[in-house]
Amino acid sequence: LELVKTALTEDIGRGDMTSLGCLEPGPITAKIIAKSEGVLSGLTPARMVFDTVDSANTIEFTRHDGDSFVYGDVIADIEGFNQTVLCSERVALNFLGHLSGIATQTRKFVDRIPPDSPCRILDTRKTTPGWRHLEKLAVVHGGGVNHRFGLFDMALIKDNHIASAGSIADAVARLRDYFTTRDFRLQFDADPEKILIEVEVVNQAQLAEAI
Repeated sequence: LELVKTALTEDIGRGDMTSLGCLEPGPITAKIIAKSEGVLSGLTPARMVFDTVDSANTIEFTRHDGDSFVYGDVIADIEGFNQTVLCSERVALNFLGHLSGIATQTRKFVDRIPPDSPCRILDTRKTTPGWRHLEKLAVVHGGGVNHRFGLFDMALIKDNHIASAGSIADAVARLRDYFTTRDFRLQFDADPEKILIEVEVVNQAQLAEAI
């Protein structure tokens, strides 16, 4: 909700000058229609946009997050008041377009995996600041799997850690030692036996060392 409010404040500011100036207040009906094929994501923030601007406006989606759509499909039916619908629609479409784009791209990768393969498509922390929860949810809507949410929920040893620690073995050993400390328990309040340690490798020698 805070992200929706921030987006609306950013876009509307003091008000929709154009709609206030050239439209007489009145009822309006509208549709959101797909301009390409894809996978849907972002229904919750899109609905919040309309509810936040004017709770008298209604938006009814014809599909669910994770559903496929094609060009020309009606995604939503909207009823309400012209001035408030028009100053809501761009922010709602920004959420839908951005998140559906992520879900659509994820689905393309997922569809290339053979049905009998154990391979999974994972996401990363390379997300838009403030959008991580929504973007990672969009990956799930596209058929992908969420990796770690942030720096706090698993240990991932990368090239910079290996270089600083001296080796993969040293980095893993230091992590395991850290998991036994009081500082770890106080800061993370987690069972070290349940913390996953993952190592990012770039060659077979590093793979062998990590194993």
